[in-house]
Amino acid sequence: MSRIGRLPVVVPTGVQVDLVGSLVHITGPKGEMKREFSQAISIAFENGQIAVTRSSEEANVRALHGMTRALIQNMVTGVSQGFTKVLEIDGVGYRAEMDGNNLKLFVGYSHPVIVEPDPGISFDVDTKARQIKVSGYDREVVGQVAADIRKVRPPEPYHGKGIHYLGEKIRRKAGKAGKGKK
Repeated sequence: MSRIGRLPVVVPTGVQVDLVGSLVHITGPKGEMKREFSQAISIAFENGQIAVTRSSEEANVRALHGMTRALIQNMVTGVSQGFTKVLEIDGVGYRAEMDGNNLKLFVGYSHPVIVEPDPGISFDVDTKARQIKVSGYDREVVGQVAADIRKVRPPEPYHGKGIHYLGEKIRRKAGKAGKGKK
């Protein structure tokens, strides 16, 4: 039995769960999410908990068991608390600012790069700490938007300038050693 798959998903108060066959619809204070799951996995909601069980011991069904439970847990956490990714900007003159709902990045190009938020995503910029917070209720979308922002100017290995995740270790290179003697 899957260690993750056998754990029940506890549904907090204020979150509503609707199950129609293999379609799961979860509504909470931050938003609502729908997702269709495989027919080989059965999902039950009772006593404020969602239980995920599998129908057989085939390898592909066993693989779906833990993943299905993790996706449902992310849906419940997202609509109740939300998810946040924090990015840092390093480099002389590199900065970010808000332009309405859009994010405007000044990262060494001849023009500012404007990032428009996807539906359900919001940006928050701390200019003192040079940090960008990407927030939303869908974990996959939050991670993808943060990755797209990082891709605008990834950290380079010689000086470490660029956009990186908070706490990310940038692998540094030594650079030139200088002229050798003849």
